[in-house]
Amino acid sequence: MSQVAANVAATSTATPRKLATWAWALWDWAEQPYPTIIQTFIFATYITSSAFGDKDANTSLLSVGNMVAAILVAVTAPVFGRRSDETGKRKFWLLVNSGVLIAIMAGSYFVLPSPAFLLFGVALYAIGSVVQETAFINYYAMLRQVTTPKNMGKVSGLAWGLGYVGGIILLLFSLIGFVLPDHPWFGVSTDAAANIRILFLLSAVWMLVFTIPLALFVPEVPAKAGLTKETLAQSYRSLFAQLKRLRKNSPDALRFLIASAVYRDGLAGVFTYGAILGAVAFGFTTTQVIFYGIAANIVAGIGAALGGWLDDKLGTKVTIAGSLFGLLLAGLGVFVFAGAGQITYWVGGLILCLFVGPAQASSRTFVARFTPDGREGEIFGIYQTTGKITSFLSPTFWLLATGIAGALGVAHTAIFGILGLMVVLGVGLWMLLRVHPNPLLND
Repeated sequence: MSQVAANVAATSTATPRKLATWAWALWDWAEQPYPTIIQTFIFATYITSSAFGDKDANTSLLSVGNMVAAILVAVTAPVFGRRSDETGKRKFWLLVNSGVLIAIMAGSYFVLPSPAFLLFGVALYAIGSVVQETAFINYYAMLRQVTTPKNMGKVSGLAWGLGYVGGIILLLFSLIGFVLPDHPWFGVSTDAAANIRILFLLSAVWMLVFTIPLALFVPEVPAKAGLTKETLAQSYRSLFAQLKRLRKNSPDALRFLIASAVYRDGLAGVFTYGAILGAVAFGFTTTQVIFYGIAANIVAGIGAALGGWLDDKLGTKVTIAGSLFGLLLAGLGVFVFAGAGQITYWVGGLILCLFVGPAQASSRTFVARFTPDGREGEIFGIYQTTGKITSFLSPTFWLLATGIAGALGVAHTAIFGILGLMVVLGVGLWMLLRVHPNPLLND
């Protein structure tokens, strides 16, 4: 009888854990409208279009907004992470960040296609970037709350894959229903870009609905005992003290944070310059670029899910290193066989995307594995900060590679940009190989 009672108790404990796990993973799907609709494909191209004035000037202003946002994230991320750990408000702040993102997407509907609304649009975009990065700190820190050491990689990969799938569904829905047709769905007018702006409202509704499971089923972390209120200055002093302790007592953990910052920027560059490479180097039309982007996200999602399974079986560092090695081979293949035409990019480029997902998902898993209980927000705050500090690497090496090719008299320099990205990924892989597969984080 006691064994029966024990089984019932185990089942009742496992059910909330499963709900929490799925609810956590679903947030990757929930927030996907922001990177897909707002940051990349629709809102960003909307506010830099000729409807808002000179396209080059609009792009420059958006770049300034991105730069300011990156600086704010780099400065504030570690402090926000520390405070959520100590006050026991990790889920609370993630929900607050989610609410602000929802409001920003809804507010984007009111950015009318006129130069008078350009600054408003850029401000919304920049603020949203800061809020999203801050949200990731608490979201990543929750990974250990909803997993075990045995399934952490699989859950992280599943969540990342869900995000990619959500992005594809959103993009297809937007293109087929509102962007491409002369008569958008539901009788929406094309006047004043209403067919474009309605997508921002729909994005807000999407995130609101799919964030509800996290609010209901993921538990909050307890506050630390004997907590005393810490000023902003004290938070920074504590942060710098922690970095010194990392260097002295946990060098491998610090090495990984630095190595991942380098190769994660290379991963970001693969997606950032992917469309440019297809259009400029391989002559893709706008429609081909869109469909290539859809295929790229599908393949990356599959890769993230498979990589999560390999993470638990082979180890996190092995999964990341293998993914980076695969990226280097695929990238060099695209460069070497570029003369074969578009088929090279359809095959080699999609192989690149296959390895991006596992490297991204397993990177956050690696941090979660070596971080002690109660300090997840703090360490993921540093993880986000280091990523922002190195965000200049991919564009710099892309420009260097294409610039050198141009100086040597090469007619079509864009294909050489991929060599610049491979340098960043290669350096990141070299740095990763110097990291112990199971670093200890000591005080």
